[in-house]
Amino acid sequence: MRTAAGPATVGPRPGGRAGLVVLLAVLLSLAGTVAGGTPSARAAADVSTEDARVPSGSGADAVELDTSLYLPASASADDPAPAVLLAHGFGGSKASVAADARDLAGRGYVVLAWSARGFGASTGQIGLDDPRYEVADVSTLLDLLAERDDVLLDGPGDPRVGIAGGSYGGALALLAAGYDQRVDAIAPQITWNSLTTALFPDQAGVVDDASSPAATPRTGAAGVFKRLWSGLFFGVGSVPTGDGLLGGLLGGGGASGDGGGGTAPDLSTVDPAAVTQALTCGRFRADVCAAYQSAASTGRLTPEVAAVLDRSSPATVLDRITAPTLLVQGTQDSLFGLGEADANARGIAANGTEVKVVWYAGGHDSSASDAVTADLREQVAGWFDHHLRGTGPDPGAGFSYPAPTGLGSGVGTVQGGQQTVDAAAYPGLAADDPVRRTEVALQGRTQPVVTPPGGSPAALSTLPGLGGVTAALGGTTLEIPGQYAAFDSAELTDAVDVVGAPTVTLQVAAPAGTATLFAKLYDVGPDGSLTLPSGLVAPLALTGLSADPSAPTEVAVTLPAIVHRFEVGHTMRLLVSSTDQAYALPADAAVDSVGLAAGTSLAVPEVPGQTQATAGSARWWVLLAVLAALALLGWLAARLLARRRGRRLAVTSPDGEDVPLRFTGVTKAYKDGFVAVRDLSFEVRRGQVLGLLGPNGAGKTTSLRMLMGLIRPTEGRIEVFGHAARPGAPVLSRLGSFVEGTGLLPHLSGRDNLDLYWAATGRPRADAHMEEAIEVAGLGTAIDKRVRSYSQGMRQRVAIAQAMLGLPDLLVLDEPTNGLDPPQIHAMRDVLRSYADTGRTVIVSSHLLAEIEQTCSHVVVMAKGRKIAQGTVEEIVGTGGAVLIGLADERDADRAVEVLAGLPGAGPVERTDEGLVVDLGPVGRAQALTALVTVGVAVDQLTPRRRLEDAFLSLVGES
Repeated sequence: MRTAAGPATVGPRPGGRAGLVVLLAVLLSLAGTVAGGTPSARAAADVSTEDARVPSGSGADAVELDTSLYLPASASADDPAPAVLLAHGFGGSKASVAADARDLAGRGYVVLAWSARGFGASTGQIGLDDPRYEVADVSTLLDLLAERDDVLLDGPGDPRVGIAGGSYGGALALLAAGYDQRVDAIAPQITWNSLTTALFPDQAGVVDDASSPAATPRTGAAGVFKRLWSGLFFGVGSVPTGDGLLGGLLGGGGASGDGGGGTAPDLSTVDPAAVTQALTCGRFRADVCAAYQSAASTGRLTPEVAAVLDRSSPATVLDRITAPTLLVQGTQDSLFGLGEADANARGIAANGTEVKVVWYAGGHDSSASDAVTADLREQVAGWFDHHLRGTGPDPGAGFSYPAPTGLGSGVGTVQGGQQTVDAAAYPGLAADDPVRRTEVALQGRTQPVVTPPGGSPAALSTLPGLGGVTAALGGTTLEIPGQYAAFDSAELTDAVDVVGAPTVTLQVAAPAGTATLFAKLYDVGPDGSLTLPSGLVAPLALTGLSADPSAPTEVAVTLPAIVHRFEVGHTMRLLVSSTDQAYALPADAAVDSVGLAAGTSLAVPEVPGQTQATAGSARWWVLLAVLAALALLGWLAARLLARRRGRRLAVTSPDGEDVPLRFTGVTKAYKDGFVAVRDLSFEVRRGQVLGLLGPNGAGKTTSLRMLMGLIRPTEGRIEVFGHAARPGAPVLSRLGSFVEGTGLLPHLSGRDNLDLYWAATGRPRADAHMEEAIEVAGLGTAIDKRVRSYSQGMRQRVAIAQAMLGLPDLLVLDEPTNGLDPPQIHAMRDVLRSYADTGRTVIVSSHLLAEIEQTCSHVVVMAKGRKIAQGTVEEIVGTGGAVLIGLADERDADRAVEVLAGLPGAGPVERTDEGLVVDLGPVGRAQALTALVTVGVAVDQLTPRRRLEDAFLSLVGES
């Protein structure tokens, strides 16, 4: 089911305040929606709806709840069905979960959706899931379901019912299960454990029972106010609904009998305090409004504020929850992080209640992909099927999380068909199942950290609720020089998968004895690029600190819980900053000192498991099999039809064994009129290493794809060893290739990938020459490690080894040195040359002109789909350009300059430390040398001054 924000279309004009408020409302509503999008095919069954206004509460707290009941055709008095209550996210209404309600009703459940107090068309004021109000309303709705004869009962007044909800609705599901024992199963998503900890986090310290992967310290007497997120919430809830709020306070009347403008209000009777509260508090209850105003103005967690937030926290009732619980939490969530689900899981499991934990790629900061959303919807439905109906497989009490990647959050990170890792249980819920932690050493001296006055300028980590926008703008964090201390690990020799909250111990000194700091763990790439996984930071509200930098206070720190891979060659950087724009910051300037505790290391949690494709993608296997079968039949028919024509057209060139590759008049045009390759002709002889050069868009890759039989030329003929190179041609078995990406399976070792590739050829394993290819690629023992732990250079070498399997007579490589370091490039150069020395032929397409110059014997230069030059490297470099003339005796320099300047068509002569440089123009080198020797000038050397790069740029420019 959907548990993350998704795209929305907002109606009000851009820039208007109302438009901003509606945007925030839509954002938060979608962030808390249980499931979105089009209902599944099962929901196509006949589902009827009944809308009703249900009274709840009494006296001044009485309200009317706007409800919709979704009834499946299968539910009746003779065959009653279990029920599901669907709660919406903050800022939403019953309409937010309408698609999910129809989906569940289509699966046979009686579904009741409603708008919570203060939202949609329901009356009343927002109490933030207050047990006295919103939770009591759930009990009213349970009573309503118990009165229906089409709802399955466990006993008189006790319906068989589950509750699902996201964010605001998720907390309501937990609280309701704690207060009303009639609830039989719950599926809360992206929600909180303690609203106090979520909005006033303080991650100084380590949870005593830190045996679970994302255990995060719970806030004590203080915390760092999550200012931006809290402002978003309050901004949505403070918008009045309808005209009656101020109208009733001002006493405005209706139309007068004479058609005038109505009765003017008596301003002398207006209570200014009531008007102020109506304008500033909107739909919030007075105590909630007062708590926010106190926090927003002071940034402090007072006992009064804590009382309001604790009252709405599931943490207070976890010991009462007996309903089997599916906890779904997002890894891209700066509002309610993974630590909130961790605390809920530990608290509920302590009762012996069955708990399953699912982390997914998404959350309040980033939408989940359609495939992930569909998978979550199925997991929630499966949970209810088993625990409400007693049907379907037992989902168990396991744990799953997205397979870690080295990508940052945002656009392009959360992808359809993403893999997940399944573990038998959530670590730490059982005493004998602690989480495994790896120690990563950090280095760095003690450093001063400046807190600017007023907290400005402040570092930027992410935009709350708009992580996708942050990524679209470059995904770059902003750290202010002087405001942070940084500590780095060594370059990683093995990939590290972080699954949970790392811990570390710092040494901090502050003149005032207190400090507000923000700790974060960066991924630093080999090129120095920085990635802050999920844009998450750990606020630290530190007190009782030493004022003496020479005797600092040790502070244990729990970093944000993340799911991220730190690749080989990357480093981990612990950064401790004094500011972050998302939080309330101290007003006073200060200079604190931050260092690492002696002998400390970063303790990184890792959770092993089995990598699986998402269920959403796996369920398509039947359709894919059908499509594959149809494609196979079509291919067989095409082959039968083409075989006769192939017999007539098959022509073998007599010099095929001496000319492994020949292009003759090859053109490739597409239906839109674009011509990628035009009239291309060249040939490659046995034993040559040919470099295919050209700028982007020159047609190099298209030419290689035609050579490999992946696409057909529009005109012309391509021959491999004298045979036409068409799709499926047997002669292509003599060709090994690496073009456009490695295509390796990350969960297998390098050796397994090579074995699988060769097995797919159907040829005997002995013909693979596996060990020779592995030795050539220089992988060593790394060949038996999983590919997911490889650096880009290692993946490149495995792909090249794959191309060399079977020692093909023609080897085609597209950008083979991408990701290789200089020693590896040098080794690759020797490999290709020695490979050609055996009588085989190598084609290399590359942008690294210096490597082509040092590796290849021959060159074909392309531009705009055409060949513009061909020949040996020496011929290409020597066509025109300058020469360097070294003299045996410097005293002959003046006479040499005079001779060279007198040659017809020669350019000006330049004196350099290396010798004389002159563009000979039409004059040959031999003629220039003869002219110098004739006048008695002794020449030590005469070499081309121009490199391949110069020739390439000259040729491409001319084209």
